[in-house]
Amino acid sequence: MKMENLNDIHAFVVVARERSFTRAAVKLGLSQSTLSHTIRQLEEQIGVRLLTRTTRSVSPTEAGEQLLQHVAPRLEEVASDIAAVREYRDKLAGTIRITAIDQAIDEVLWPKLAPLLREHPDLKIELSADYRLVDIVAERFDIGVRMGDQVAKDMIAVRIGPDQRAAIAASPSYLQARGAPQTVEDLTRHNCITLRLSSGGVYAWELVKEGKDVTVKLDGQVSCNGVTQMLNAAIDGCGLVFMTEGTLRPHVEAGRLCWVMPNSWPKWPGLHAYYPSRRASSRALKLVIDALRMSG
Repeated sequence: MKMENLNDIHAFVVVARERSFTRAAVKLGLSQSTLSHTIRQLEEQIGVRLLTRTTRSVSPTEAGEQLLQHVAPRLEEVASDIAAVREYRDKLAGTIRITAIDQAIDEVLWPKLAPLLREHPDLKIELSADYRLVDIVAERFDIGVRMGDQVAKDMIAVRIGPDQRAAIAASPSYLQARGAPQTVEDLTRHNCITLRLSSGGVYAWELVKEGKDVTVKLDGQVSCNGVTQMLNAAIDGCGLVFMTEGTLRPHVEAGRLCWVMPNSWPKWPGLHAYYPSRRASSRALKLVIDALRMSG
């Protein structure tokens, strides 16, 4: 196969991932007819059908899925290496896409990345707040940020934050009206402000009971998909909230919240930034990782 057919394979990869000629054509900057012709030509050259087309959907055949799984990562590796070479110009440039939970973005990433952006005006950072365990390779993120025990074993991981405790708190007005829970069982009779995950489920509180880790599914009047909204609801007296001790502490010290059941608080592993090994050659990536790396 001629080298110029690499562009055709790239076109196939985009169609297979998007499951749509329409969306793929927009991403590639091609007309649908041109893209369709390119895929047909590629299938003729290889001698097998790569995509199954219906009036409503597009999906890879078995042969197409094999090509997608084995060739697409190599194309991305080549693109990454080329991007790394291009970075050796007078000015460092490039876009680094990062997925993290909103709390990590606000409290850890942004304070370290803001000075970096001022220092390198051609560097771009794309931050995506998400509580899913994102497949950063499949969704084409450069860096993922999660707690240490959530990082896949095949990733390079760099610690960016210390281990931390999770804590429970509520406003003085709520505790005065409802009383303070004393046990894990008591929580089921209280308004608990819950975190709604993008999957549709609700995050279960991971607590400590008699020295053992327990998971408790709780409910309340308020459910949010972000830490800031949960915090505001707790301060306004809408119920108990469960998040990192460091996030809650300023509000406790200011009298807006009070600690609840400290003997039930678990210890969580610190935040780590992780990325696939083939992205290690990117100069922009190294710069961002070094900025995020925990000192000491």
